[in-house]
Amino acid sequence: MVLEGRYPEAKRLDLVETLHGVEVADPYRWLEESDSEDTRRWIREQNELTRRVLDSVPERAAFAARLKELMDFERFGLPVRRGDRLFYSYWDGKRSQPVLMVEESGGEPRQLLDPNSLSEDGKVALSSWSPSEDGRWVAYALSTGGSDWLEWRVLDAESGKDLPDRLQWSKFSGASWLPDGTGFFYSGYEPPSEVDRLQAKNEGQRLLLHRLGTPQESDLVVCQRPDQPQWGFSGGVSEDGRWLVVTVWTGTDRRNRVLLLDLADVSATAIPLFDRQDARYGVLASAGDRFWVWTDRDAPMGKICLADARRPEELEDLVPECDLKLQWASLVGRRLFAVYLRDACSVVRVFEEDGTPVAELPLPGLGTVGSFEGRRADDEAFFVFTSFVRPPTLYRLGVEDLSVRVWRAPQAPFDPERFEVRQQFYAGRDGTRIPLFLVHERGLSLDGQRPTLLGGYGGFGIPVVPAFQPADVLWLERGGVVAVANLRGGGEYGNAWHDAGRLANKQNVFDDFIAAAEHLVRTGVTRPERLAIRGGSNGGLLVGACLTQRPDLFGACVPYVGVLDMLRFHKFTIGWAWVSDYGDPEDPEAFRWLLAYSPYHNVRPGTRYPATLVVTGDHDDRVVPLHSYKFAAALQHSQAGKAPILIRIETRAGHGAGKPLWLQVEESADVFAFLAEALR
Repeated sequence: MVLEGRYPEAKRLDLVETLHGVEVADPYRWLEESDSEDTRRWIREQNELTRRVLDSVPERAAFAARLKELMDFERFGLPVRRGDRLFYSYWDGKRSQPVLMVEESGGEPRQLLDPNSLSEDGKVALSSWSPSEDGRWVAYALSTGGSDWLEWRVLDAESGKDLPDRLQWSKFSGASWLPDGTGFFYSGYEPPSEVDRLQAKNEGQRLLLHRLGTPQESDLVVCQRPDQPQWGFSGGVSEDGRWLVVTVWTGTDRRNRVLLLDLADVSATAIPLFDRQDARYGVLASAGDRFWVWTDRDAPMGKICLADARRPEELEDLVPECDLKLQWASLVGRRLFAVYLRDACSVVRVFEEDGTPVAELPLPGLGTVGSFEGRRADDEAFFVFTSFVRPPTLYRLGVEDLSVRVWRAPQAPFDPERFEVRQQFYAGRDGTRIPLFLVHERGLSLDGQRPTLLGGYGGFGIPVVPAFQPADVLWLERGGVVAVANLRGGGEYGNAWHDAGRLANKQNVFDDFIAAAEHLVRTGVTRPERLAIRGGSNGGLLVGACLTQRPDLFGACVPYVGVLDMLRFHKFTIGWAWVSDYGDPEDPEAFRWLLAYSPYHNVRPGTRYPATLVVTGDHDDRVVPLHSYKFAAALQHSQAGKAPILIRIETRAGHGAGKPLWLQVEESADVFAFLAEALR
């Protein structure tokens, strides 16, 4: 793939700052002004260039047609039972967005809410929903254009009609109902100014109680800390209706606090259950003053304990730490369902609620259990299982006899048996043993020439587990290989694995990814000219860093919505929250780590960079698009080779959540057209 003509003009400012004694140039600072005339012109011209190049790829139309077929199948969300009603999301594979369904006991499913009717372009998405205890009301949150900002509404589950309630300026929030259904708790912010809605820091979150039928201005502030503007709050009502359990978080720090509010008087002083922020605590269920808690306190791989509101900070071990990472757990029907990770694949172990072992739940193969849904008083649970080549299937589990039967099984428009998933292990630069998944057609000859798409993440203690991506089937059908590396910085092997890839150790993540690429070449899967890397958000940083450190190792790179300016990420929206993983650029020591790998600051003029397609949305209010703009401009200016540097900027789109079906098809068709040409 060779670009004909010149890139759109991007002026270079003579802007040099001295930071911690180091002179740092930032020639594209002007692109941070997302709505300026110059930036909008640059966006328009970049999109015109990208469209000319990608639309000229002969296979693009066929890719789009096949992708539409691959995404045209039914999908179901995990059901939630409240009262005599069962609620779940449903996507028919044709409409832009999933809808909310409801079933009464013994009745037929009926559509309760269709967000597709709320916009012509399908960019209004149902982001969250929560039914009241009796199933009469449903609080639901809408987001527009991929924004993290939510608007909460309430509908009547019987009639499907909305109540007048409208709650704005909520972010990073669910909803939890009062036991009597007269109101619900949610998290929100003071209204930002018009100019601050995209980029201003998200600080000062509050936990509020909204009473049905009252204006938002009268909502009761249940928790806030003006003296701690970076504290966030989420609240969940206990199953017995006695407590509001408040989780207090600080950015992406894995440690948190837990407070209790007696629902008899929510304005009373909170009771601290865990107030030291010394570990991660997740309340699974409660009975009276007792709380079942998942924690990593004195247990880096995780354990399940019993806590008591009368004895804050004390823990009684029920399910002790073992050699597998405890990813999460649920208490359903007086049994604990603990989901562990064994080399990034799910293992489910069942215990009585006192910690007595019961059994290990058989699973269909190497894959991921997404969640268990149910309550302590229930006699059944629902869970979802998926893998790289099998769409999420929902199962119904009898808690007493552990009987499992399929509840909903999507029929994907391809044969999963055509493909195989293998797991390998390779040595990182320092000898660390790292897992790598390979997905390809069954019996495919790995002759060293296979177009290979390598992905990873490596951050925030988040494990990368087998997950189904329908668009990837297109790549596999064409004889390509999909590879996924489980890098340090993630959560596959507990806190030590995370710590080995954050702060001063962040370079380990990039080294692990580079080692994965070298392993694929060395073992005869592919060669550098036919190897592409991709990643989103923190994974976009991964791609950007590896692209600038080893441009010789890749034939194509696709960073999605990446964090790419590591010296200014903390100045916009929720970016400040990431300092627990990246470090604070205002700190001299952290500044040196960040400058050493910041993709934007390590683009070198005169370098032959591989073909690169930067992907972002112009209204991303999580990783603001200035990261992608500045990085793409720097690459275009510095490119010494013939491979194109393109940027695809979706207008009225955000970080990725709530993306309508048609946009998923168009974006994936563009990416695969780009890769097909770049890796020929």
